[in-house]
Amino acid sequence: MSETHATVTPGAPVFPPGRYGRRRQPGRRRPLLLALVVAVLLAVLGLVAAKLYQQYGDPEYRAEVITYTGITDTRVVVDFRVTVPPGGSATCLLRARSHDGAEVGHVEATVTARPGQRHVTARQEVPTNARPFIGEVLRCRPAG
Repeated sequence: MSETHATVTPGAPVFPPGRYGRRRQPGRRRPLLLALVVAVLLAVLGLVAAKLYQQYGDPEYRAEVITYTGITDTRVVVDFRVTVPPGGSATCLLRARSHDGAEVGHVEATVTARPGQRHVTARQEVPTNARPFIGEVLRCRPAG
């Protein structure tokens, strides 16, 4: 005799006994294993992020423009300050821009701190091919 819709509770499938193998019991989860896998994954991602930051991040090389003077049709003089590791060197890219924002000149300057010093103040002339409006330091990186 087969079961009909009237004898089966809705939502619970009925399978003939012994035909499809043993069924798993619902609710058997492993939350501890899942938490352990997530913790290991987060630790590995943290180590990778720290390694990449050490390799590519340069938080110790910061530059700020003190002033720019000596503006003529062919140059601008930029006074700037660079923070480097104690006694370190940096290569900085300086540029001059015209009033409309176009780059009219750029130059790289290498600065070196005295032993034990972290800050270097430097003056660099940036040659231009048109009258500049502003001189600025784009970025500094380790010299070499």
